Amino acid sequence: MIRPLYDWTMRLAGHRRANWALAAISFIESSFFPIPPDVMLMPMVLANRRQAWRIATICTIASVLGGFAGYAIGFFLFETVGQAIIDLYGAAEKFESFQAGYNEHGAWAVFIFALTFFPYKVITITSGVTALSLSAFFAASVIGRGLRFFVVAGLLWKYGEPIQGFIEQRLNLLFVVFVVLLVGGFAALKLL
Repeated sequence: MIRPLYDWTMRLAGHRRANWALAAISFIESSFFPIPPDVMLMPMVLANRRQAWRIATICTIASVLGGFAGYAIGFFLFETVGQAIIDLYGAAEKFESFQAGYNEHGAWAVFIFALTFFPYKVITITSGVTALSLSAFFAASVIGRGLRFFVVAGLLWKYGEPIQGFIEQRLNLLFVVFVVLLVGGFAALKLL
């Protein structure tokens, strides 16, 4: 079941409009979409390693711009849209206590969670709700998201063939690990 999905993703990664698809996924993931852009970034770099830095740049820029959309949801639409998204991730009860001390260390939170599988959209919305400084939000997002995507792209650029072989040989195991990390990010959100 996983192999046909992997093959389809690899074909999509080589499509002439793959960059636009990556940008769209990166943008919407930062404000409301649950699937991280890594699912497109990784096969795109594996399909065309010479374009690794360009792909990481597209992913970073679109993700940061999408982060501003999440910030806007929190700042302008929290009562109508933002609260529903926070409720969707089961974080409503603990959101108020999290919000109280957020601005004190908010830039660090944005940076740290931009690097992880923690749902980044929650941090972008929270930053808007608490009116975190836009310059701090921007800097933390660019550095955090950039590090995440450029490290992944760099590793795939440097070790692409062995990593691709490793992925293809252990596709089912890696899929399980990916799902565990994704669910773990949502579980961590509930614990905050």
